[in-house]
Parts: sequence; C-alpha cells; structure tokens
Amino acid sequence: MTTTSNGAIPQTMRAVRIHEYGEADVLQTETIAIPEISEQEVLIKVHAASVNPVDWKVRKGYLDGMLGHQMPLTLGWDVAGEVVSVGAEVSEWKVGDAVYSRPNISRNGAYAQYISVDQKEVALKPTALNWQEAAAVPLAALTAWQVLHDAAQLQAGEKVFIQAGSGGVGAFAIQIAKAAGAYVITSCSTRNVDFVKQLGADEVVDYTQQRFETLKDIDVVFDTLGGESLNNSWKILKDGGRLVSIVDVPDETVAAEHRVKSHFVFVEPNREQLDAIAALIDDNKIQVLIDRVFALEDVKEAHALSETGRAKGKIVLSVD
Repeated sequence: MTTTSNGAIPQTMRAVRIHEYGEADVLQTETIAIPEISEQEVLIKVHAASVNPVDWKVRKGYLDGMLGHQMPLTLGWDVAGEVVSVGAEVSEWKVGDAVYSRPNISRNGAYAQYISVDQKEVALKPTALNWQEAAAVPLAALTAWQVLHDAAQLQAGEKVFIQAGSGGVGAFAIQIAKAAGAYVITSCSTRNVDFVKQLGADEVVDYTQQRFETLKDIDVVFDTLGGESLNNSWKILKDGGRLVSIVDVPDETVAAEHRVKSHFVFVEPNREQLDAIAALIDDNKIQVLIDRVFALEDVKEAHALSETGRAKGKIVLSVD
C-alpha cells in the first residue's frame, strides 16, 4: 500500500532516454509510464535535474562494464523535487516534502518528470535554494565531501590543492575545504581567478601562466583531471600526504615511492552527508553556482556544454 498526493498522479510522463550508447543524438524525449515504487521508495515529482560529466560518459558507454545499465535508460543522477507518493514501509517522508537526492546511479535517473528513489537516498532540500539550485548540489557536493572528509580525512590548518576549482565539483570542494578550516589552493584559467577567490580560495594557480608543480608541502591533492595532472601531483605532496582522484585509480606503488597515501572515489548516495551539506548552505557557508539552465528538451545542448569542460559551476535542466 502507498500513500499518494491528493492531486492525481498521471499515468505517463516525459523522459529523456537512450536506447543505445553513442553521441548526443541518441538522447530522445519520449512519453513513458510513471515509475512504480516499492515499499521502501518514494516517488518524486522532478522540478529540476542537473547534468554532470558522468551523464555523458554513461551515454557514450564508457561505464558500461562498471554499472551494468539496461536499455532503454533514463540518465541524470541529481534531482530536486516534491514527494508525491511513498511506499508502505516509508515512515520518514510524507507527500509534499521538498527534497533533493543523488539517487543510485545503477538505476534510471532524473531526466524525467518523475523518479522513484530509495527513501535512504533522499534528504530535505536546503531551504535557501530554489529547485534549480538544489538540483545542482547533490552529486558534485557529495563527491567533494567524500573526497575531503571520508578519503583524505582533511584537517583544519592543512593545505589542500584542488584541481579545476571553477568546475562543478571544484567549486563545492573549495567551499567545503574552507568550512573545514583548511588552507585552499586551486587551479583555473585567468578568467576564473576572481571567481575561485570569491569562493574562498587562499591561493590560485593560473594554469595559463604557471605550472602547479611549483607547489610544495601539500597535505592533500584533490585530483579532478586525471592523466598527466595526476602523475605530476605526487611531487608536490609532503611525506604522509594524501592524493585522492575522482578520475583515475592512483598507482599504489607510485604512492608508496613518494611516501604518501592514495585513494579513488566514486561518489555514493548518502543522506546524512546531504543533510550536513544543506546545513552549510542554509548557514551561508556554501554558495551554489549555476552556469546555465536548459529546458529538458534541450538536453543535447546541455550535454554539449558539459563535454567542453568549460562550464563555470553547474549545468541544470528545468523539468517544470
């Protein structure tokens, strides 16, 4: 048995799905059935979703062996919306709750008017944010949180170097690290130097003018780029430092040679951490920066912008 809203929930919805892996032209806006919910799930009316690099990586098939998706697939694993139905065993959520979530990435996502989500993956939306702003938070902010707090165990007073501070994850990482009392160094291009300073960066490496390898005695490196950037990061760490990547799995042998620790993080849903992030947002310690908002039907353009790697902040889809 489920509890539903007083307003009638339609039987069908608009959703953007893919039926095969490929370029942006595989994204199709379709009319499909509303998802059913289990006893442990809630049905969320989606007001906004956001576009993250993982979305187009999934679309291109890069993560096929890792995630095992079934086709057709609805992309998008950032959502803000309203609970309209709850499963029989759901006690903490009620119809009308304003929530946000980074749902399980192995399931259908939020490029749709409705999404079913496990009750444990849902948190109350920050009250200070509108729907579009709230949808921009979960995946990127949870990634930054899990890198800095869970993997790196960042401490107050430590020096952290955050690659690509003007990006979606980087912007949250700067602010979360500052809230933890760290000294924050980040990299970006000339046009974004003032932007990352406004977020709280203590020191900025303009990669068009200098190389970050001139840094030294860094406690934590947050690698958001992988490849050569990761390989060149070992030398800037102090003994006992920590390197955490969200792109490539660091080589443990190389880490041992540099007398540091290494980690790879693939973000996971976490309600308690979303609650903590919401508290920081409502306390004005984290700002949410949006580059552009697209209509759901313009998702191909949103993916194209994400693939440039040049978005300043987050890319959002308005689903209303």
